[in-house]
Amino acid sequence: MLKTIRFIFIISLFLVFFLSIVPASTIPIFAALSVLSDKLVHALIYFILGYIGLLSRFKISEFLVIFLIFNFGLMIEIIHFFHPYRYFEYLDLLANSIGVTIALLIFRLKSNLSY
Repeated sequence: MLKTIRFIFIISLFLVFFLSIVPASTIPIFAALSVLSDKLVHALIYFILGYIGLLSRFKISEFLVIFLIFNFGLMIEIIHFFHPYRYFEYLDLLANSIGVTIALLIFRLKSNLSY
């Protein structure tokens, strides 16, 4: 089961990276998003990445998993700075950090309730 979760996590990272570098205009649902819903999508995507990353039970601390996922988002935003069809946005980083933080809080809460 753990191998399956890790596989899903890796595929999710590739999918998020791919969708983050293609022009947003090529993805119709993205073009229709307002600023608010765009930030909610960022938070949701990074919540999912964070939670799946934590479920993967890598042999590193939970904090480091969350930190690395946030840095993955930071790397994408830096790419957006140089990308002709995307834009670097601090609010995207804030939404990403909110998503991974909620994932960590829920994961820890659920883990504490399991004992």
